[in-house]
Amino acid sequence: MRTINELVRHVRRVSTSTPQYRKRVVVTGLGLVTCLGVGAKKVWKRLLNGECGITKITEPGFEKIPCQVAGYVPANELNIEQLIPKSELREMSMGSIYALAAANEALEDADWHPFTDEEKEYTGVAVGMGMSKFGDIVDAGITLKNRGYSRISPFFIPKVLLNMPAGHVSLRYGLKGPNHVVNTACATGLHAIGDGSRFIQNGDANVMVCGGTEASVGPLAIAGFARMRALSTSFNDRPIEASRPFDKDRDGFVMADGSGVVVLEEYEHAKNRGAKIYAEILGYGLSGDSFHLTSPDSEGAGARRSMSAALQNAGLCPQDVTHINAHATSTPLGDVAECKAVFRVFGENSKNILMTSTKGAIGHLLGAAGSVEAIFTILACYHGIVPPTLNLFNPDTGVDLNIVRGRSATWDLDKRIGLTNSFGFGGTNSSMCIGSVNEAHS
Repeated sequence: MRTINELVRHVRRVSTSTPQYRKRVVVTGLGLVTCLGVGAKKVWKRLLNGECGITKITEPGFEKIPCQVAGYVPANELNIEQLIPKSELREMSMGSIYALAAANEALEDADWHPFTDEEKEYTGVAVGMGMSKFGDIVDAGITLKNRGYSRISPFFIPKVLLNMPAGHVSLRYGLKGPNHVVNTACATGLHAIGDGSRFIQNGDANVMVCGGTEASVGPLAIAGFARMRALSTSFNDRPIEASRPFDKDRDGFVMADGSGVVVLEEYEHAKNRGAKIYAEILGYGLSGDSFHLTSPDSEGAGARRSMSAALQNAGLCPQDVTHINAHATSTPLGDVAECKAVFRVFGENSKNILMTSTKGAIGHLLGAAGSVEAIFTILACYHGIVPPTLNLFNPDTGVDLNIVRGRSATWDLDKRIGLTNSFGFGGTNSSMCIGSVNEAHS
């Protein structure tokens, strides 16, 4: 017999984790800014073709740093002057600019243009950023030291605050619902989408513009990560081979800039206005490693708890998942730990899961990684195709998994449910289950 307290805890757990007790959340708009290009359609096509956007660093200031590769957003594809008035540019960091570009595409894609006060008040923003551009801070410090207080720009603080990308998106489109900011290192983008989905489930909004942005590639940031021995240094002369998730010759991640933004909607709201629906957010899980500030537990215990929490929140069994977009950054410890965690969670079903890491093509976008990779998972669900893991020649995963490599794989199932992972320094983890709408909990 259960005690009264045990019954109360059970009811609370069921009422907050079982899908039929909450509003459904779907994805109706996508926006991407990456080193593979600007625009979700273009980036997706290049990703499926096995192309890579990582290049050699040629700008000054990096000469003595051992890592000489990075993923840069093609400046000629942004059309900043069409998106942002020149008078406003001095107020914005590049991270805010990337977020605005991705949000603009996502809102256009969703065909959501809130006009009335009511529409604006139930549309919110959840956009996070991993780090401010260190160069902006260094330059301001040098200016203060050499030229004095009066030469500091009044826009310095707004440029470096981590909540400003979300603030600029809210201001640009007049969105007056929840204005939420996430900063959980490399899990930021996925946490933002997950938190946004819960705002909708809880009735705080009907529409959320969610994602992450990052524009931190610069000498100081790369020098700092290089000193931690976190970055790839062995492929400076072959930049497209530098990011190599799961491969035995991997030696660290490749920093990259960009942004990924989605429009989330309450299902009935999207259906009633005839919106195109890409996928459904089925479940969202979080965990903490409580192990080490920068290294995961060798068995991936935190990742395992995060994935298990996402499955429980979605009301799914391990056998329901047939695709995983892994966090796998191309670090020796992290990739193996995640693979072990996947095997612990999914067991023998692991061989039926099409697993990939898209960081071989776009590098690691830090605060934007989770949202960009969530978009890739959404597109995989929508189109029934999984992009390949680049530069995987000799797998070194510690367990036997079905990793897509060489070319894209057809995901030809009536029921497509994928899971995407994002893990960050400090031991912060997030996982999300995403499914094709015509099959998922219809």
